[in-house]
Amino acid sequence: MARKNIKLDRPGIVRAAFAVLDEAGLEGLRLHLVAARLGVKAPALYWHVRNKAELIGLMAATLSIRAARARQAATGWRSKLETYGRTLRRTMLRHRDAARLCVIAPPIASPDVVADRLARPLVAAGMDRGSALSCQAAVIAYTVGWVAYEQNHRMHEYLAKMIDFPRSFDQGLRALVRGFSAKTR
Repeated sequence: MARKNIKLDRPGIVRAAFAVLDEAGLEGLRLHLVAARLGVKAPALYWHVRNKAELIGLMAATLSIRAARARQAATGWRSKLETYGRTLRRTMLRHRDAARLCVIAPPIASPDVVADRLARPLVAAGMDRGSALSCQAAVIAYTVGWVAYEQNHRMHEYLAKMIDFPRSFDQGLRALVRGFSAKTR
């Protein structure tokens, strides 16, 4: 189903890729389907993304950036970490197979750029850079792992008989963040 109004640029391609992901899942995410959704042929996408791996990297980065934006409004480093985790979870749950996508996504930016983006708000809120990066990585790993269970139909049904997913996620996130220190030793 082509949509002629979508601008052919990276953000538009990523939006179309999420629509294909939501419909077809990670196994069905194909560049020709993304192109068809945009009303173009697949080669037109190569002006904006090198290949499917780069597109997957851009999609994963988009999820992280959405969570980082929400984190800006929070005050204090603990609140920033919790806000990031909660927002990342909600954002990932909006898209089928998002946790699996994040796990396989190749990096699209240099380590220095990503480290600065992840650490800067936490450093400004009182953490040292090493702690900020370690704590942010732990929150990301916890959240992606949690969402992987939520998005796995069989595991979700099994665990739902034992736990309330949102409440349990939040409890675990708070416990994780409470255990962090602002300074590395």
